[in-house]
Amino acid sequence: MDLMQGLLLITSIHLLAAASPGPDFVLVSQQTLSNGKQTGFMVSIGIALGLSVHIIYSALGLAAVIANSTTALWAIKIIGGGYLIYLGVQGLSAKPVSNLDPIGKASEQKVLKKHTHLSAIAKGFLCNALNPKAPIYFVALFTVVLSPNLPLLHLVIYGIWMMILQLLWFSTVVVLLSRPSVNEKFQRLGHWIDRVLGGAMILIGLKVLLSKIN
Repeated sequence: MDLMQGLLLITSIHLLAAASPGPDFVLVSQQTLSNGKQTGFMVSIGIALGLSVHIIYSALGLAAVIANSTTALWAIKIIGGGYLIYLGVQGLSAKPVSNLDPIGKASEQKVLKKHTHLSAIAKGFLCNALNPKAPIYFVALFTVVLSPNLPLLHLVIYGIWMMILQLLWFSTVVVLLSRPSVNEKFQRLGHWIDRVLGGAMILIGLKVLLSKIN
């Protein structure tokens, strides 16, 4: 399989994987609806950067080692599941915004003071990097779907392309959720959105913790 064929195959597979409901999608949705477009974009950047962790250990040939190590997967599962639950608890503790606060730019600027770009990027990065299913996904993608003898350069190109796809997908989600027609409906119920999506994040975290290691 040549490089271009591999890129086309990865595009179809990875877009489907990125679009499937999961912790990354829940986090981007929650942060965008609650904290605004800029925060949503920063979380999306963090998620894309989180992929670099999986790409690096795949390039070093460690993906198969991690995927076949019960101890390593257990450790990632506990840390990753715990972090998702932590994010969920933060969402559940959300409080209503005062009615005196104007809706729109002033509200978003106020929120941005509490949620810095760096912390938003860190949330997205950790959410993706600590996904215990990722090693298995990358082993399947780079060895079964493509080739177990991929040239390192091709693997790096594929990895960078996957990061770009991830960023484009979640940026699209952010733009859609930030549209005035959508945002105005959710703005007044922001704390309830936080709580509902926080509960969803806790359920995902519990599912990760309780899932069996195969």
